[in-house]
Amino acid sequence: MDNKIHTTGVSVGVRRVIAYVVLAIVSILCLFWFYVLFINATRSHADLTKGFTPIPSTNLIKNWVNLSNSATLPIWNGLFNSFIIAGLSALVSTYFSSMTAYAIHVYDFKLKKFMFTFILMIMMIPTQVTALGFLQLVNKMGLNDSFIPLIVPSIAAPITFFYMKQYMESALPLSLVEAARIDGSGEFRTFNSIVMPIMKPAIAVQAIFTFVSSWNNYFIPTLILQTDKKKTLPILIAQLRSADWLKFDMGQVYMMIAFSILPVIVVYLFLSKFIVQGVAMGSVKG
Repeated sequence: MDNKIHTTGVSVGVRRVIAYVVLAIVSILCLFWFYVLFINATRSHADLTKGFTPIPSTNLIKNWVNLSNSATLPIWNGLFNSFIIAGLSALVSTYFSSMTAYAIHVYDFKLKKFMFTFILMIMMIPTQVTALGFLQLVNKMGLNDSFIPLIVPSIAAPITFFYMKQYMESALPLSLVEAARIDGSGEFRTFNSIVMPIMKPAIAVQAIFTFVSSWNNYFIPTLILQTDKKKTLPILIAQLRSADWLKFDMGQVYMMIAFSILPVIVVYLFLSKFIVQGVAMGSVKG
């Protein structure tokens, strides 16, 4: 019996060591590309043409000065625009998707199953398919070169709705809602004061995903935004990369990319403590 217990303990220890080694390798592979990015941001265009080196160079400040002094690339305006669009998109997407999931989860009505299926069907439609019609609608409404078409459509987010619905099935018992109603709580008060705090981990996870998706979005903003001061960072990066060969500077390109992903990293670190809890709860039905 002692030998069996000892053998089991050794096998568990070996599996644990293997798991840690695999996780360490995967982590290194994921972080390596960030390391390459920040290393290249410190190098000049001439150095970058010679190939990769793991040692940082001394052109970090020069690349930043050249980038920030560019008259055709208002990077601070781009940062502000990206923050406004991505932040408000994450806010309205998570709030209204949670409200929709709450209605489907709590209320019983004839078309409940159909509405759930219909929303999931919309999730399968690619953005490119509806882009032309959406652009025509924006032009007819006079919202071209405006942030509104980039923020308001985030209210209807089928993927966020589906995740919120799955999370509610595991974390929001209907008895809690019934108890709030018996105590005289209105529907909006119940949703905002009781349901939203319970949904905090799921909201944080979806806020990260929506923020990053909106932050990196290039296709729709480039169709709508024309004024340089209203353009987002992905558009400015594309403009920098498409410069003619006399003005093209790969060091500035890497600096611009590094500058654009730093806010995303900060947001991720701020909300990352909710990710494991949110994903675990959202994937298990109670």
